Amino acid sequence: SAVVRRLKPTPATLIGKGQARGFAEETTALDVDVVVFDNDLTPAQQRNLQAIFQCDVVDRVALILDIFAQHATSKEGMLQVELALLKYHLPRLRGKGVTLSRQAGAAGGSIATRGPGETKLETDRRRITSRIAMLERQLREVRKFRNTQRKSRRSSALPKVSLVGYTNAGKSTLLNTLTEAGVLTEDRLFSTLDSTTRRWDLAGGQRILVSDTVGFVRSLPHQLVEAFASTLEEVADADLLLHLVDTSDAEATNQITAVREVLETIEAATVPEIIVLNKADKADPAALERLKRLYPDAPIISALRGTGMDDLHSSIATVLARGSQDMELLIPFERGEVLAEIYREAEVIAEAHDETGTVLTARISRSRLARYEEFATETPS
Repeated sequence: SAVVRRLKPTPATLIGKGQARGFAEETTALDVDVVVFDNDLTPAQQRNLQAIFQCDVVDRVALILDIFAQHATSKEGMLQVELALLKYHLPRLRGKGVTLSRQAGAAGGSIATRGPGETKLETDRRRITSRIAMLERQLREVRKFRNTQRKSRRSSALPKVSLVGYTNAGKSTLLNTLTEAGVLTEDRLFSTLDSTTRRWDLAGGQRILVSDTVGFVRSLPHQLVEAFASTLEEVADADLLLHLVDTSDAEATNQITAVREVLETIEAATVPEIIVLNKADKADPAALERLKRLYPDAPIISALRGTGMDDLHSSIATVLARGSQDMELLIPFERGEVLAEIYREAEVIAEAHDETGTVLTARISRSRLARYEEFATETPS
């Protein structure tokens, strides 16, 4: 690998042509098949660099999209990744065109599908544009379904907590530890592409909804932000974010900044956040101490080993309590479904009975107080 510092990029090749030729000599000698630039390349820059290197040249967007494509397993995940891939490749079609079997899934097509006098390039562009339109229609249906799910969760009194963090920070492992959800966990980038929501009982008995999300990266490609909009909306809709940090990574503080930049992009920066220092069992002690000084209120945990969970539960309960209120309710005996709902979706602190029904003291999200106002024994303040 090599780092090139320039005051400004060269329009044709990003780095200087002389530098590119020098690197090309090295890659040729090493029989390199692919050269990766940790930058965004314009279509013209990519073509020019491929001509110099005489091999495939990909930028960070293409690399991230390729990793996403390898990990997509659900229908929604595959639709989202394919859409992002096609939007990335469309402006890069040139000359002979590209083989679409890898990028366009079941788009199909052959010379028989071309219009009169239509070139291979024009055919490829038409097919990709048509496929993009179809994928966008399918994803709109998926988003309608997700919006219905979100509305259902909003009607619930249960607080919604989203796990966020840089890719490979341990979000899925934590979800498994807390809820035994059976979510795929692997020590690799972007092993989670789909949002998974589970119920979770805090140590004090409070029940919440917790969601795992796709891992973030520095300068998350806009193609992914657009394609994964329905998944990322889960984050913006949360009552609380658990921002997991891999304390064993030397770039931990930079990764925190990168995640917060993505949260800004998806309009989730105002959602309350708890920094959670994860993988403490693998961290360098000095580095962990620095992070503790920077984030003195952060729970220190190992999601894999299940350590530090009491502190995490306490931190979550404290923050959520700011957005909830204790409410005394009288539920008539004939309204058993309401009583069951409260037990299912709120935290019941006390219960008693009189001749007319069940008297409860329940901790309820402030956004849900109006739902139970008719049963309140006194008006909530």
